[in-house]
Amino acid sequence: MPTIALDALDRAILTLLQQEGRITNADLASRVHLSASACLRRVKRLEESGIIDRYAAVLNRQAIGLPTSVFVEVSLSSQHEDLLDEFESVVMNAPEVLSCHLMAGAADYLIHIVCDGVEDYERIHRSHLAQLPHVMRLRSSFAIRNVGDRTHVELR
Repeated sequence: MPTIALDALDRAILTLLQQEGRITNADLASRVHLSASACLRRVKRLEESGIIDRYAAVLNRQAIGLPTSVFVEVSLSSQHEDLLDEFESVVMNAPEVLSCHLMAGAADYLIHIVCDGVEDYERIHRSHLAQLPHVMRLRSSFAIRNVGDRTHVELR
């Protein structure tokens, strides 16, 4: 994937797309003071370079019945590369897993799971987490309240 240098127009386009993912190209071009064709070329270049990874709708998890966030620290029985690869290929098959991060520190991985409460988490634990390969220890922490959840990064 080629790396490209971002200029002020690229940063302006990316900032607007992060704030308003459904903005039309015409509106985007107008707001960054470009022609529609020049703006579209820049957006395509940002997509092809991998700077724009994907487009998504951010759902209100309360509204869809998944208000509970659980963060699970996972320690594996070994750090062997094959075991890490196997764990990583299996963990994201659980539909309730939002993210999984390889960590430095006490745990090997940190998993973010969403569910509709304690009973639902028990189901996920039994059906998915307890079945994960090479797990030595799981430590689950329930979020009490979401203080903030950003979907954008500030571009400098």
